[in-house]
Amino acid sequence: MRIDKYLKNARLIKRRTIAKEACDQGRILVDGKIAKPGTEVKVGDAVEIKFGDKSTSIRILALDDHVSKDGAKLLYEVLSESK
Repeated sequence: MRIDKYLKNARLIKRRTIAKEACDQGRILVDGKIAKPGTEVKVGDAVEIKFGDKSTSIRILALDDHVSKDGAKLLYEVLSESK
């Protein structure tokens, strides 16, 4: 699954276009490398999201196309958050 679509499905970023822009600006890292919007992710990948002075690191636990609001939290585990 593409990283921009995953971030939207997991409700980490509200819209896919915003996720795409974050990737284009180098704010999304997958396994320590800057991700492009089309970067494919898989279960077990570490993702770091940087917005302003906030940074969140997660590990992907599942990939689903259609997820409920409650189910979105089951797609990842938070490794660290900093402000």
